[in-house]
Amino acid sequence: MNISAILPAYNEESRLPRTIESLREIEEISEIIIVDDGSKDQTTAVAKELVDQVVTLPVNMGKGEALRQGYLKGTGDVFLFLDSDLGSSAVLARYLLFPVLRGSADMSIAVFPPSSKKAGFGLVKGLARRGIFRLTGFQPRSPLSGQRALTRQAVETIQHWDGRFGIEVGMTIDILRSGLKVLEIPVPFTHRETGRDLAGFYHRGKQMVDVGRMLGKKWLIH
Repeated sequence: MNISAILPAYNEESRLPRTIESLREIEEISEIIIVDDGSKDQTTAVAKELVDQVVTLPVNMGKGEALRQGYLKGTGDVFLFLDSDLGSSAVLARYLLFPVLRGSADMSIAVFPPSSKKAGFGLVKGLARRGIFRLTGFQPRSPLSGQRALTRQAVETIQHWDGRFGIEVGMTIDILRSGLKVLEIPVPFTHRETGRDLAGFYHRGKQMVDVGRMLGKKWLIH
């Protein structure tokens, strides 16, 4: 069974090498595809030395579109959607693969350990959790987690890739509505965390808008 790992990246030239080095330890992965989402640094040049395929988008098109572009290039029966800033913890993605390869889940989602520092106030996560529950009856612990393993069948149910930071919420709803099984798994990934500073609040503000728009789209076709 072929496994394609898809990693969207935006200005990740410094963290990408360690992430890919760690991911290469998972022997089951058939190919690694980086989608450079309009980076202003040397992400594409660095990625070309490390992975099987690099897709370079001319401008920043958002996480959802970056994932879609990677999926279109992938040949896998199973897809790993991962963030590019996981560093040495990327090898833990193997735990997401186990239930999908066994057939006990169509999509597995990583539940991160508690944050090591104060971040936001949980508003975006709360909105996403309530929206998914109201639309599907599923109560997620980590509705915004970008670390996921999916069957090709599950990926093919995704309807709205244009949701930027709302993509995870949208794909969860689409996959559940298709009658497929979603499983959340605690995985001690580490990644760059946003704090309670201007940059952190700006990032979460964009997330809130994107998640709200995605939930609006899904509500209209409820």
